Amino acid sequence: MKETQFSRTEELLGTAGWEKLRDAKIALFGVGGVGGYVAEALVRSGVERLDLFDGDVVQPTNLNRQIIALHSTLGKNKAEVAAQRMKDINPAVKVGARVIFYLPENADEIDLSAYDYVVDAVDTVAAKLELITRCCKEGISIISAMGAGNKTDPLSFRVGDISETSVCPLARAVRRELKKRGVEKGVKCVYSVQPPVCTVKERQPRSVIYMPAIMGLIIASEVIADLTEETK
Repeated sequence: MKETQFSRTEELLGTAGWEKLRDAKIALFGVGGVGGYVAEALVRSGVERLDLFDGDVVQPTNLNRQIIALHSTLGKNKAEVAAQRMKDINPAVKVGARVIFYLPENADEIDLSAYDYVVDAVDTVAAKLELITRCCKEGISIISAMGAGNKTDPLSFRVGDISETSVCPLARAVRRELKKRGVEKGVKCVYSVQPPVCTVKERQPRSVIYMPAIMGLIIASEVIADLTEETK
């Protein structure tokens, strides 16, 4: 049999699993340090229906960790840059680029029920709460990225329910606010149990490439596993 772009992945996941992955429609909110690697892994694994949501532009400070950040992409919108990269990986991918910061104020503009899976890789609590709450209410599968900044230990990552999280300040804030909204469990997330290396609040979180990259790849692996589980 002649090998194709995805033949090795198909052999690993099984044809039924790979086809389900290919046909799934996924929404990815945030295509920066974590989200960029989620998109990369999903499309390289065969996902062909992906919508990207991000209102930010590539900045010089992104060059140290974001896969879409190059000197040639500085000043360009992240969603559009990521979408172009995905098409270069697989010309058959149907990828949408929405230049938008997801917020409670504009959440009604996006029909989350159109997706088989939602990935939350945004870095604001308000956006996370809105995404998680809406997905839980509508029964949509979602996985949420907690904090990868101010961390250096890649072995500290855990995958678990939001109710199981510990140490991570962002997870604590999200957990507390979700409880007020009646959501105490049933939300898968990726978090780190390493205490923050730097806690200077008035500055942006410090970062090193392998932490958001590994978190993004872990998230992608969970999405792939969840979508193909029934076919195994």
